[in-house]
Amino acid sequence: MSGPWLILVGVAAGVFAGLFGIGGGIIIVPSLILLAGFPLVKATGTSLAAILLPVGILGVVAYYKAKIIDLRASAFIAAGLLTSVVVGAWLANTLPVDLMRKFFALFCLYVGWNFIDPVRRVRIWRGKEVTAKPEPETDPRPAPLPLVGIGLLAGVMAGMFGIGGGNIIVPLLTLTLHYPAKRAIATSLGAILFPFGIPGVLYYYHAGNLDPGAAAWIAAGLFIGTVFGARITISLPTRTVK
Repeated sequence: MSGPWLILVGVAAGVFAGLFGIGGGIIIVPSLILLAGFPLVKATGTSLAAILLPVGILGVVAYYKAKIIDLRASAFIAAGLLTSVVVGAWLANTLPVDLMRKFFALFCLYVGWNFIDPVRRVRIWRGKEVTAKPEPETDPRPAPLPLVGIGLLAGVMAGMFGIGGGNIIVPLLTLTLHYPAKRAIATSLGAILFPFGIPGVLYYYHAGNLDPGAAAWIAAGLFIGTVFGARITISLPTRTVK
């Protein structure tokens, strides 16, 4: 797979990263497997390396200017991510490949369910949410411990599946700590801006399951795409984003 195509993969992943506060691995890993023929573990390591650099900086700046991001929470979550990502990388390189495929398939189903939320779609279809009032915007200030805990869980998943962890961070911030959707997305993107994946990337590199050249091309695309995704989210109503 040539450089320009890898950049396009990165741009697509970057748009999703900016939109939903994720690292983009949920786009990168399947693309590398299906389009470039990467083995699962190598695609995971390459994806984790691609999101290692602060490629989402423009998106974070856009959220900061819009006064949406919670930088304090981002820092605590990043501390948890940095601590546990190597555990996920170790699991990915230790578990049997077939088992890793099954775990990744289940994770993709979880992400799809989280974004589509079919139960809510049925309620809307039946007309039960048509007149629902918009949720009030809140500014929660949770204690450090639950934020670090979210980062620890997200770090294990990031190391295992080559993602930024936002697929775990955003739902937990909204469901357990009652963050508004936009604020959760911005805070998640801020947390994964830190190079938390360094221990995991080094583990994949020493295990021979990382393509630095492909990671660099994808990172370039991520840098371009993230700011567009962030701007789209900022411009939309909170209910639509959620």
